[in-house]
Parts: sequence; structure tokens; C-alpha cells
Amino acid sequence: MENVLRPLTVLGGAVVVTLLLGWAVDLMLRRADARHPETPLWGLLRRCRLPLQVVVLTALLCGTYRETRWPVVENHESGIGRLLTLVLIAAGAWLVVRIVSAAVESTYARYATSARDLAKVRRVRTQVTLIMRIVTAVVVVVAVAAILLTFPSMRTVGTSMLASAGIIGIVAGVAAQSTLGNLFAGFQIAFGDMVRIGDTVVVDGEWGVVEEVTLTFLAVRTWDERRITMPVSYFTSRPFENWSRGGVQMTGTVFLQLDHSAPVRLMREKLHEILRECAAWDGRDWGLAVTDTTPSTIEVRAVLTAKDADDIWTARCTVREQLVAWLAEEHPYALPRIATAPAAVSPAVGKNGDAPARHEPDPVLTENADGDPRTGRG
Repeated sequence: MENVLRPLTVLGGAVVVTLLLGWAVDLMLRRADARHPETPLWGLLRRCRLPLQVVVLTALLCGTYRETRWPVVENHESGIGRLLTLVLIAAGAWLVVRIVSAAVESTYARYATSARDLAKVRRVRTQVTLIMRIVTAVVVVVAVAAILLTFPSMRTVGTSMLASAGIIGIVAGVAAQSTLGNLFAGFQIAFGDMVRIGDTVVVDGEWGVVEEVTLTFLAVRTWDERRITMPVSYFTSRPFENWSRGGVQMTGTVFLQLDHSAPVRLMREKLHEILRECAAWDGRDWGLAVTDTTPSTIEVRAVLTAKDADDIWTARCTVREQLVAWLAEEHPYALPRIATAPAAVSPAVGKNGDAPARHEPDPVLTENADGDPRTGRG
């Protein structure tokens, strides 16, 4: 009977203590979250309940599993102890990552709700994301190293390799040159404020929004929902357009190729009327002018402003569509066309191709002060 009750008491007691502790911690976090709704930390920490319970249960079992006195446990005592140690290390790393993630997200959420500058919010979001990835990578590396050190054979191998660590480091540095370059480029992007999550950029002729920034790559979501993934070193070694840098307000242009007889003054009035009815126009500036001419057409440029890249695209499309429709309906002669009528005869050439007779202008009679007539030409 003792062989049955003892294991049940040890294992059941560990499970009950773990569940009670998890429930008590969650209850305290819920009450703290209700008392301080302005701080999201307590609500985010509730996500740590599961890894906390795993850590507590594993720690209790590490200290009490020998008390079960099962033959299986006694025969594999070292193996079970090592397994529980590995689980404890992994669960501890999981718990640390969850706690750090909750603290970082809480800090960012409080800053985002109080800040008014969207550019600064995006910059902090980019930095927070990269910091969280760095912390996660460090915790994982430390946990893996701790797991490997639990094996005696790994300690021996590590000691023997310590003498050649310099050569191995040089070889690894040369082999991972590209990876290390991207790693440092990620730090430069995060803290150099070159590009942020949510920025509108143009890279390799593609327009899109920065969706994700990691230590090694950056993802850009294009207007047609495609994802362009490129190494972060691209943004530190090549020029690119950042439409959100220094403010998100933008100025856009619409070019029209029209006939020389186009009513520019009326078009300017119509442009102002279109913009007044366009919700995407921010009202800062507008204009219309003839910027170029060719033997067959003129180039008319309309200038307008908007608060961001999305609105400038909408405003440009609206102006282009309504101006062309208005010209086609009200002034069709202003649209470019190909002339097929015979050319008019030049006044310098006669009907038969001969030069016309030269006519001298009639003399104009004038009188001088003495009353003598003289000829002159006007």
C-alpha cells in the first residue's frame, strides 16, 4: 500500500501545489490589472502562467522524484534527473522570454498611447521589435549552452576546443561575414532611425510599406499585397526612397499630354474645383502649369498635396480621371489627335509652286515743315 500512496502523494502534491500557485498568481495579476487599467503590464504577464507552472512543477519533481521509491525511478535515477534538469532549463528560458516580452510590450503600449508623433512611435516600435529579438536570441543561446554543459562529454569537448578557439573564431568570422554584416546593419537600422516599421519606401522601383524588421532581413509589403524580403544590409549600402522620413506629408503631380489649344485657364479652375471635393487633398497647396511643349502637344502638370502616401495616390488618380473626363465632355478639341487634313498652302508659295509677284507698298505722302511732299514707308 505504501508503494502506491507514496508516489501518488509525491506526484499529486507537486501537481496540486503547481495548480494552486498558478491560480494564485493569475488572481493577483487580474486584480492588479483591474486596479491599474492604464498599465497593460499586469494583463500581459498573465501569459506567463503556463511557463511558470512548468517551471514550478519541474522544480518540485527535481527535488522529490527520489522519494517515490519506484523501482523504475531507482534504476534510472541519473537519467530522470538529467531529463528534469533539461526541462527546467528550457522552461526557465521560456518564462524569461515571456516576462521580457510582456515588459517590452507594456512599455511600447504606454508610449504609443501618450505620443502624438507617429514617426517616433514607428521608430520606437522598430527598436522594441529588434530588442525583443536580440533578448530572445541571447536567452536561447544561454539555455542551449546550459543544456550542453549538463553532459559530461560536452564539458570535455569544450575544454579541448578552448585552445583552438582563436582559429575557429577567425574561420567562423570569415565564413559568416555576410551574416555578421546583416546583424550589424540591423542594429544600425534600429538605432540609426534609417527606416522604421510602417514607413513608405521605394526599393528597386517597388513601392511598399515596411512590414517587418529583423536582425537579418526586412520585409516590404507592396501595394498589390506582395512581400519583398531583402537583407537589411541593402538599406545601409544602397540609396532608397523613404517617403515617411521627415514627415509623411507629400506632394504629388499629374501630367497630361494635350493639344496646343487646350484651355489652360479653365483647367486650372476645374482642378481647384475637383480638389475642393476630394477628401484626400489636405488643402495645403495646388497648382497647374504648362511645363513643356512638343510639335504636336503640350505637357500640363497639376500639383497637389496630401497628408500621406496613400492619400496622395488617391488624389492623383481622382484628379487625372476627372480632368480627362471633363476635357472629353466639355473640350474635346483639347485632347491630343493626329492631323490627317492636307496642310495649308504657305503664303510664300503660289498655287502652281511659283513664287508670287512681289508688290511694292504704296508710297505714303507726307509733308514736311516747308510744305514739300515726300515719300516714306510706314
